[in-house]
Amino acid sequence: MQRWNVAITGFGAIGRTVASLLLQRQAHYAQRYGADVRLTAVCGSRAGLYVPEGLPGPSGPAREALQAGLTGAEFIEQTNAHVLIDAGPTDFETGGAAYVYIRSALSRGLNAIAISKGALIFDLPGLRALAAANGVALKFSGATAAALPTIDLLEHNLAGCRVFRVEGIFTATTNYVLSQMMDGVALPDAVAQAQQLGMAEPDPRFDLEGWDTACKTTLIANAMFDANITLSKVERQGIDQITRGDVDGWKAAGVVPKLIGEIVLGEHGVSAAVALRTYPEDHPFAQVGAKMKAISVRTDAMGEIIAICRTSPLATAAAALKDFEHILMKR
Repeated sequence: MQRWNVAITGFGAIGRTVASLLLQRQAHYAQRYGADVRLTAVCGSRAGLYVPEGLPGPSGPAREALQAGLTGAEFIEQTNAHVLIDAGPTDFETGGAAYVYIRSALSRGLNAIAISKGALIFDLPGLRALAAANGVALKFSGATAAALPTIDLLEHNLAGCRVFRVEGIFTATTNYVLSQMMDGVALPDAVAQAQQLGMAEPDPRFDLEGWDTACKTTLIANAMFDANITLSKVERQGIDQITRGDVDGWKAAGVVPKLIGEIVLGEHGVSAAVALRTYPEDHPFAQVGAKMKAISVRTDAMGEIIAICRTSPLATAAAALKDFEHILMKR
């Protein structure tokens, strides 16, 4: 049975959920792939832990067990991992710590799975080239709307088609806030509810101003269509300026607002944008619930394909472990 050591960087809520789900699925990996999968290392921003024979417990170590200073490039060097799963914060301006971890991992011949978007926005071509040069995989389903099938849908399921347009509700936070506002909740109160549910960060501007949707849209465009688009060139609209008058107008017109990331493939190349769109009540996107995401892909041969899913930390973790299983399939 082949040994697979897994390291997780970014050991917050998502990282811990990944660890828990990974440990629960150890018997599955052994039975289906003949893989002895062990979670051997985790780290946060200031501390980490490495146990060569595998970390104990059903959900990984307690925070108090982490050792101060075991982070950064040294963490990758000292932990004898085969696969890195990065679940750290997103920093799309510099790539942040995630860029250091992923680049270090790929350079040392580790497969890398990214949940954080920042490193991929910062230098996707460089990271892909590094993965290819070292004969390892760089996967990032969790970074492109988590459980919503985006990369896999375009890369595998629609491989026989020509894609004309991609539209998606890629950010559950904005979808939740818009849904609550259409139910009569004021914007600040809707945001506060999203924060209480763990859907919005303490500083929600990254979502509300459309940056999260822009990151995911840019990443999909570059990864799947070689668009070579920079985040700064993406036209971006948010929901932070919506007024009660806007909501009343939409209700009177019988339409439903959604913040959409869109990619258009035309004669002059690929364009990407984030825009607030409204849809009639019988449109599939109008039916996408408050805590859900959706994608629509228009093709030549298969027509329009639509997928809808519910979002949660568990779904995000499962997306990362889907990537892991794809790596096991091709070993």
